[in-house]
Amino acid sequence: MLNFVDLVILVSAMLLLTGVLTTKFSAKFGMPALVLFIAIGMILSRYIYYDDAEITQLVGIFALIVILFQGGMQTEFKEIRPVLGPALSLATIGVLVTTIVIGLCATFILNIPLEQGLLIGAIVGSTDAAAVFSVLGGQNIKQRITTTLEAESGSNDPMAVFLTVSLIEWIQTPDHSIIRMILSFVMEMGLGLVVGLLVGFLAVYIINRINFDSSGLYPVMALGFAIMTYGVAALLHCSGLLAVYVMALVLGNTELTYRRTILSFNQGFAWMMQIAMFVLLGLLVFPNQLAGIAWQGLLLSLLLMFVARPIGVLLSLMFTKFAFREKMMIAWAGLRGAVPIVLATYPLIAGIEGGQMFFNVVFFVVFTSAIIQGTTISPLAMKLRLVEKDKPEAPSLLELFALGKVNSEITHIRVQKNMPIIDKEIQNLNLPDDILFTAIIRGERIITPKGNTIIELGDTLYVMSPKTKRKQMKSILGLSTPDSVRN
Repeated sequence: MLNFVDLVILVSAMLLLTGVLTTKFSAKFGMPALVLFIAIGMILSRYIYYDDAEITQLVGIFALIVILFQGGMQTEFKEIRPVLGPALSLATIGVLVTTIVIGLCATFILNIPLEQGLLIGAIVGSTDAAAVFSVLGGQNIKQRITTTLEAESGSNDPMAVFLTVSLIEWIQTPDHSIIRMILSFVMEMGLGLVVGLLVGFLAVYIINRINFDSSGLYPVMALGFAIMTYGVAALLHCSGLLAVYVMALVLGNTELTYRRTILSFNQGFAWMMQIAMFVLLGLLVFPNQLAGIAWQGLLLSLLLMFVARPIGVLLSLMFTKFAFREKMMIAWAGLRGAVPIVLATYPLIAGIEGGQMFFNVVFFVVFTSAIIQGTTISPLAMKLRLVEKDKPEAPSLLELFALGKVNSEITHIRVQKNMPIIDKEIQNLNLPDDILFTAIIRGERIITPKGNTIIELGDTLYVMSPKTKRKQMKSILGLSTPDSVRN
């Protein structure tokens, strides 16, 4: 007979395995994995009573830190630079417009005061990084649209958090100054940006100079810096989520030792945190209560998808070069997910009247919009002729490990245009004896480097060198920027 602890461990293992296996179905149908994870939690809620909003919020914030850290590290700044203006406009003006439109609709549909309606609008106002990254990751949609959506989803959470917290304060203290709220927003965003930059550069400096015996400690240190970034930002009363995303962008766009090891670890850990977070959120829902707000929730969901989000996108991108069909694609692909549901725990914890109803409405809105929009993004992109001809390149199948106590590293290099080593034989590069080519990936082939092997455009090189000769190796290979280098 299993005791309680053993039973919890067994159930946790089954949940983890079930969550991992469901990702195959979510990828096949283009549905955000959160839908399936939440469904598992809702099924379990019939057998397990759970109503601790504070623990759910804590787990949700930890999960968001890991997700934003992973997303930021995978984002190359050279790709988001051209769409940074539109993305920031969507992350601020777009969220504000969506908040107002849905707030007015919720006030009328749910027959609640205006400030409570705006609170619901603020909670569902932002798109979700986890949902957007998971759905768009395997899609073939035009790069500019995909990059804009990913940059927006990574940067609009702070706006939604600020509006949610400010509206809760306004409900609790009606004489709260709007001018003070605006000044607080500017200060929180600006200070969050500074904290993210400072901790990011500090993390790069320390990670690149410390020499652990085990390479497995580098991902733990990087994640520790991400969590510390949020903690420092919270201590300074600024945007922790923005600080984490900026810090991750710094790490992802500078030369970082064991980058691939850190990314691989974070990818797996982010999935585990998503599973835990969404299952807990599903447990927090009482299915019998959803029936009472079903038509209101569905109506608000449809208004969000077909009215509020499109208006927000059109106003945010009014002075950009995006075509109308591209704007409609951006509007439809603005998926809701973890952030709105986590934010829906704020009124519960704050003791706002009707907090459980808010949570149920937001849950219904997110759940239905994720199913409807997530499964139709790809067909809509094809209908609007916004699909690239070439599919995104699959990651290389070669896994290389760190060299432990040896004071050397293996650098992963993509051969790009204008690099002087293109069309040259390896033996003519005048490499020192301790800088070696260990493997070359060309298309789907793995080539064993020899002296007469010619380096071609598009090759992926794996070069082993002492850490002390990193600059010399870069100089020989003609690497002037970190964009082509991955450790």
